[in-house]
Amino acid sequence: MQIYRQGRFKGERALYGIDGVRVEDSVFDDGESPLKECRNVDVSYCLFRWKYPLWYCENVKAAHCTWFEMARAGVWYSRDLDISDSVIEAPKNFRRCINLSLTDVTFHNAEETLWHCEGVKLKNVAAAKGPYFCMNSRNIDVDGLTLDGNYSFDGTENVVIKNSRLLTKDAFWNSKNVTVRDSFISGEYLGWNSKDLTLINCTIESLQGMCYIDNLKMINCKLINTTLAFEYSTVQAEITGFADSVFNPKSGTIKAEHIGELIIERDKVDPAGIKIICSDIDKTSERPEWLR
Repeated sequence: MQIYRQGRFKGERALYGIDGVRVEDSVFDDGESPLKECRNVDVSYCLFRWKYPLWYCENVKAAHCTWFEMARAGVWYSRDLDISDSVIEAPKNFRRCINLSLTDVTFHNAEETLWHCEGVKLKNVAAAKGPYFCMNSRNIDVDGLTLDGNYSFDGTENVVIKNSRLLTKDAFWNSKNVTVRDSFISGEYLGWNSKDLTLINCTIESLQGMCYIDNLKMINCKLINTTLAFEYSTVQAEITGFADSVFNPKSGTIKAEHIGELIIERDKVDPAGIKIICSDIDKTSERPEWLR
């Protein structure tokens, strides 16, 4: 295997189309697409300073690397990628990639990141300023994600998330077959228009969360400051502790220790279709506050 050490690569397509190469302790400086169309490349302790460094690539490993702000749209249309112990400052990274593993990676600007990818594994990943994180991606396995960014996982399919902290409103909209376990989620309008959303051992804070969902399952979940939940959802929910308010669930069973307010509009939903198991309900209403 050819090895490049302590290089400084400049200009358009500096190492275009290389195959079976290791690059160490090097800088990819001014010049677009330095590693475009590369194959079987191992990159370590390298700095990416300019646009589009890894496009249309296959079988790439990158460890202890840094993507600086201008290395935007860094990895697109590539497959079989293993990225570890790296920092990514640039937005719009990882689009339409297949078989992608990210381990111990930090995104400082995760805007438009991980779009339209398939076969994604995230372990110990932190992503800040990340609106629409992972949009329209499929077959995603997450363990230890810390995310600050709204509208995350929109349109995703076949997702498993565990041991994570998600600060994100409108999460999981239009998604299918998502399971989140042992995690914390804070954000308004959680899960709207999704199908087959399962939450296990989660703590959730959400205004109008878990509404318009087809087949919502909640197992041993805690709700904090969560109001007007479950509107028009088909739901099987087991809630520990207090639910501030439950509003017009479509069908199913909701079990809680304490509900602040249960609102059922009989002209909107059939009360016979929903079973509420709770011995401590502070207030029942037939109209929400704004219609009274």
